[in-house]
This record gives sequence, structure tokens and C-alpha cells, in this order.
Amino acid sequence: MTTRISDPVWRRRVDGFGEVLIRPVDPAADADLIHDWVTRERSRFWGMGDATRERVREVYAYVDSLATHHAYLIHRDGRPVGLFQTYEPAADPVGECYQVRPGDFGIHLMVAPPDGGVEPGFTGAVLGAFLDFVLADPAHRRIVAEPDARNDRAIARLVRAGFVPGPQIDLPHKRAQLLFLDV
Repeated sequence: MTTRISDPVWRRRVDGFGEVLIRPVDPAADADLIHDWVTRERSRFWGMGDATRERVREVYAYVDSLATHHAYLIHRDGRPVGLFQTYEPAADPVGECYQVRPGDFGIHLMVAPPDGGVEPGFTGAVLGAFLDFVLADPAHRRIVAEPDARNDRAIARLVRAGFVPGPQIDLPHKRAQLLFLDV
């Protein structure tokens, strides 16, 4: 699987972790990589376990067509290590389930399957870099996440990063746990 690193929107050296680069998903070029990640059992909460490669390409082409939603790959030292999406809650079904404030900005994050063992601090470093990217825009005053309510690991990771749990909500495809990070 090859993934090109072009047109980065953010790049930073993270002490003790390496060079982190964030770039938009290219739906056609990245479909194989993303398909591999989202169809694994560990990614079951992403909701694409049965998706074909073509369906993955279609989903990310649709996301790419929206002005309110974006998908990115995050790279560490030239290797893709995560997929994340951002969205404006007022333009998303989640915005119908809570009182959206000016400056709210939604996120989804999936860390890539590990090669070999799990590196201590890896997920926290990826999340930290992702949040640095998102928070670089001063218009983003509160970050909203809504992982599947059964995804205890993701919820705990977000809480450790400073997110505060809100209510659980029902979305068309899942029961979700709202979490908020005020900035």
C-alpha cells in the first residue's frame, strides 16, 4: 500500500515522537489504506466494517465534496498513523441532539492499527498533534466528540486529554457519548 504525502495542511516536530504531518484525504489514492484500517475488528466503532473499497472511496469523496466536513490523514515520520475527520456540528446530525454553541467544532479520530507492539504514549501523541492542528484556528472554541457510547477506550482517552462527558445521544447509526473540550 502506498500513500503519498502531498499538500500538507499542518506540519510539526513533536518532541519524543517525530515529525507529524497532516494532509487531506485523497479519496481515490487513499481508499486502499483507509479500507484496510476501517474493516478491521479493532475499528468496529468506525461503522465501516463491511464496507468495500469502492464504498470507502465513495464515502470519502462525499466528505471531500462538503464545505463543512473534512477528512485527513496524519503521518508520523512519513508513515500514515491515523485518520481523522472534522465537521461543523450545526451541519451534522449531531447538531440536532445538543445545543450547538458558536465556535463548536466536531472531531472523529481513528488511530491506525499498530505495526507490532503498542508503543506507550502513541495514541496520546497522535491525539495531541491532532488537537494542536484543530486548535490552531481561534474560531474553534469548543471541541465536540461523539464516540460510540460502548467505546470505553476512546471515551477514557478523550477524558484523559481534558474532554468532559456530556449526555449520551441517539444518532441514526449509533448511541453516542458526547464529550466537550472548552478552549
